[in-house]
Amino acid sequence: MLAPEEVGEAGVGLVVADSIDDEALRVLRELRCGGVPQLVVVATQLDEADLAAVIEVGVTGVIRRVEATPDRLVAVITSAAQGEGSVPPDLLGRLLNQVGRLQRQVLGPRGWTFSGLTEREIEVLRLVADGFDTAEIALKLSYSQRTVKNVLHDVTSRLHLRNRSHAVAYALRHGLI
Repeated sequence: MLAPEEVGEAGVGLVVADSIDDEALRVLRELRCGGVPQLVVVATQLDEADLAAVIEVGVTGVIRRVEATPDRLVAVITSAAQGEGSVPPDLLGRLLNQVGRLQRQVLGPRGWTFSGLTEREIEVLRLVADGFDTAEIALKLSYSQRTVKNVLHDVTSRLHLRNRSHAVAYALRHGLI
């Protein structure tokens, strides 16, 4: 256990709990707010709802107590220190199913993706990245030039970007196009 003034110096915070209850989540939030960049949880009981709760707090490593051999624990902590995630495979599969369901049932019908960009915005950015000008993009997508300009303006405004070049660079860096 670190003294409060030492918490911000930790590279990885480790929380061991029987279950992911309000107390465990409170401790994780305190560590995150205290400046601990990576968090690992070792829990006796762990299900997909618990996984969603700890991911929301910012946990990058999750391990069940019965699987927490010294070697496995070191591997999970090392992965977290390197910014890599570690989740039990069965829970990862369930989490991916939840993410897919969220995309299909909630985001997709509204025209959104996890990137925060709509399919139309992504398509316009792809064409800008390919070197097309506004008129060519409008022709290719059967939009007006005004619509293309509005799409680019919306993206740059919402993401606080300077111009279309900056928007393309942002999209490329974040794997959106």
